[in-house]
Parts: sequence; C-alpha cells; structure tokens
Amino acid sequence: MAATDTVLRPDHGSRRRHFLFTDEHEDLRESMQAWVSNEMFPHRNEWEETLWPNSILARAGDLGYLGLCFPEAYGGQGGDYYYSLVRAECLSYSGNGGVNMGFAVQTDMALPPIEMLGSEELKQRYLPEAITGRKIAALGITEPGAGSDVAGIRTAARRDGDAYVINGSKTFITNGARANFIVLVTKTNPEARHDGITLFVVDMRDDNGELMPGVTISRTLEKMGMHSSDTAELSFEDVRVPAENMLGEEGKGFYHISWELQGERLVAAAGCNAGAERMFERALEYVKEREAFGRPIGKFQAIRHKFGEMATKIEASKQLTYATAWRFANGEYPVREITAAKLFASRMCCEVADECVQVLGGYGYMREYEIERTYRDVRLNRIGAGADEVMLEVIGRTYGL
Repeated sequence: MAATDTVLRPDHGSRRRHFLFTDEHEDLRESMQAWVSNEMFPHRNEWEETLWPNSILARAGDLGYLGLCFPEAYGGQGGDYYYSLVRAECLSYSGNGGVNMGFAVQTDMALPPIEMLGSEELKQRYLPEAITGRKIAALGITEPGAGSDVAGIRTAARRDGDAYVINGSKTFITNGARANFIVLVTKTNPEARHDGITLFVVDMRDDNGELMPGVTISRTLEKMGMHSSDTAELSFEDVRVPAENMLGEEGKGFYHISWELQGERLVAAAGCNAGAERMFERALEYVKEREAFGRPIGKFQAIRHKFGEMATKIEASKQLTYATAWRFANGEYPVREITAAKLFASRMCCEVADECVQVLGGYGYMREYEIERTYRDVRLNRIGAGADEVMLEVIGRTYGL
C-alpha cells in the first residue's frame, strides 16, 4: 500500500516475492532469466526450423542451471525443489515451448529417478555428464498401444544371466532422436499388470555417438506444436542391458514412476503458469498500442474484462501450484493436489492462449506475432504427463469413488 497523509492507496506495481522463495532463489531467477532472454530468445524462430541445438543444453550445464536440485557429489548445486520451479518459470522467457520441453525432460523427468533409485555406481556413471549437458537423457513410457494405461505396456525385459534382454517399442519420446541414454519402463513379468513393471537405464548411443546394437530410431514425428523439440518413435530389439542398470526394485516400477510423475506434473504446472504470464504480457502490450475507433482497444470494457478474467485464472493457478509445491518439498505426497494443480494450470494456459489470439484478432493468427505458435505449443500440456481425463480420474478416486 502507498500512503498519502491519511489515505492508503493500492500499489499495483508492487512485485513482492512469494514466501517460498529466498534471496538465493531470486538471485537465480535474475541471472537465469537474463541468460534465457539474451541467449535463447533471439533464436526462437530459427530453432523452429532446425531443432534446438545440443550446445545450448551444454551451455546451461556450464552455468549450473541443470544441476540445481541435484547433490553436489554429482556436480549439482544441492538446492531445494523450489529451484526447479524457478527454472521452469525462467525458461518461459525463451519464447519457444519445444526447447523448454527438452530441458524439462532432462532435469525433471529422466534424471530424478536415477538420483533417487539408482545405485551409487549408476549415479556416478550418468548424473555428472547429464548435469553438465554433455549427455542427453530421455524418458520412455508411452508405446504405440499404451499411453495413459501404463500397466498395459508391452516392452519386455527378460533376465538372461547377468543382463536383461529388452524387446519392444516406445513412441512420442521427447529427446528420443538425440538421447545418449533413456530411462525405460519395461515389463519383467508379462502376466502381471502394475506389479510387473521395472525401470532400467538403457544406453542408446556409444561414446562416439553411434546407436547401440538393437536400438533403432524408427521415425521422427511431426507435431502440431513444439517444433523445435525432436519427438521420436524408438524400437529395441534384443538389447542387452546389465542387471545393475535396474532402477529400484524389480516389479516396483509402476510405483517408482508414479512418484516421478508427481514432481514432473508440478514443474509442468509452474511452466504453464509462467507461459500464460508471458502471453498475457504480450497481449497487454498490444492492446495498449492498438487503436480502434479513436482510442487504444484496451480502453474498451470488453477487452478490460478479458484481462481481468485471465489475470484471475493465472493468479489462482500460481497459488495452487505454490501451495502444493510447499507440501511436496516438505516431504508430503499430496497426489490429489498435485494432480489438480497440473489439470488446472494446463487448462488455464490453453484458455489464456485462446483469449490472447482473440484479443490480437487477425494478428493473433499470424506467425509474426508469435501468439499463434504459443497457442499450438501449450496444447500439449493437457496431454503430456497425464491427460486431463486421467487427472480427473485420479482426483475422483481419491474421494473413494
């Protein structure tokens, strides 16, 4: 509040930080946001045609942005979970959803299971090089015949002496065409459903960058959005994986991957919130400059109300995400709230994207103004890391239904 003698007036320009974040978090936000704006944003259009380069991941690793939440023993910074939220929010300034997705797979999807479930030898083998960005990771869950029904996967891992032999295929794999290794969800007991799933770290390329025997990139997939991010269909034919590459316990992979999805979904929610804020800012700038009937269109009540609705939804989603992140970071396992945060944020982001296109009118439909690209990119959030329908089912079941 701003005071003038006896009158208190609201200060709409105040930017007080949320209680979750310390001075250290805000220092990271300042430095990483500047780096993203200076070194990633200028290439947003180029990478739509060429894919984001591996070198930008290595650059982020050199700056310490990939290992924020990983132990110092493996080259990380040893920070808390909130650093993941700050990173996701900073990446929204890249202007490119595909590169943000590629980074998130590395830092928040593939590496956490290795850090939590892997042996010390596995951690030392995979984490340091991935944290520096010298090796790229992928997560392999979805198959041509099984997506939301994780228990229905058919990629088989059969024990053979001191190794497992893997056969099967995966699809919609982000980073799949370039990954050095993949955290792979397999079936070690074909007769079981949830209790027959096991996780492995599988090398996809050797030290020279050549595909390992039996690993094939069947095809790269063309998508509606996220064009700068490679998405692949992979096949595994008699791929031998050392038994020590197992993550966690045999047959417990469904429960392990369910834990991984919780952190992933919260980071996805934070990314959605930040992405919506960037679209809101761009549209706000436009309506202050665009004139119709002799005045800026932002002065029309219909437009003001649109911004009032968008601002309310964004703020509600941020607070739900932050409150849930606090519980998650403090050792709770609030699956219902995490699921609700992901569902609400991904829907909100799509609604804001649609409204921003409408506010910009014909220009919103043109590539030049880039809202068009964001509109296409954000739609994936209602599918990836758990489709809306799965999220609703999870929430409903927590009430005993």
